[in-house]
Amino acid sequence: MASATQVAFIENHAGAAALLDPLRRRILEALREPAPAAGLARRMRLPRQKVNYHVRELARAHLVERAGDRRKRNMIERRYVATARAYVLSPGLLGRLGADARRIEDRFSAACLQALAAQMQTELGRAGKEAAAQDKRLATLSLSSELRFESAAQRAAFARALQEAVTAVIGRHASPARLPDGRSAPGRPYRLILGCYPIPPHADKENTSTNEEKLP
Repeated sequence: MASATQVAFIENHAGAAALLDPLRRRILEALREPAPAAGLARRMRLPRQKVNYHVRELARAHLVERAGDRRKRNMIERRYVATARAYVLSPGLLGRLGADARRIEDRFSAACLQALAAQMQTELGRAGKEAAAQDKRLATLSLSSELRFESAAQRAAFARALQEAVTAVIGRHASPARLPDGRSAPGRPYRLILGCYPIPPHADKENTSTNEEKLP
């Protein structure tokens, strides 16, 4: 049995449909630790045949996998476990209905930020899958911070200063995208997306401290 990943990126409709089913989500949550379908049915107080069916469908969608067998009395119980601790649905599942920042004129709108977030989620999910297939670690950088403004003028001044600072850092530390003859320059391209938005009421405040992972 392979060890479960922290976050799995789902970009197929079968996986998405399974995650949107309330009962299958309950089963996935229960299978964060290996368990047989029969034991799961007893804990959830559901018919064994029903739980067996849903476990098989989750396995078909690659959301659960075999976790070995265990003998119980004169029977062999087949155990299953979730393939990840958490799951992310790809915005690409929406096809042409998905948000596209290139079609949004107002670059300072919430719609543009949502579209960029969807783009980041899609690209990061696919890059993560490619890195995992090559047994490599994906180099990323994450920054998260909570800040407060008392006026629109203060917020605007912050935005200008941040834009100038980021542009200066990119100019000092990043290589050019093109060679003088117009060809793509060597090296791997990275995308940097920075967003700032009002925190909605009752939002989870647990992950507000700055968290940074340095690039190798």
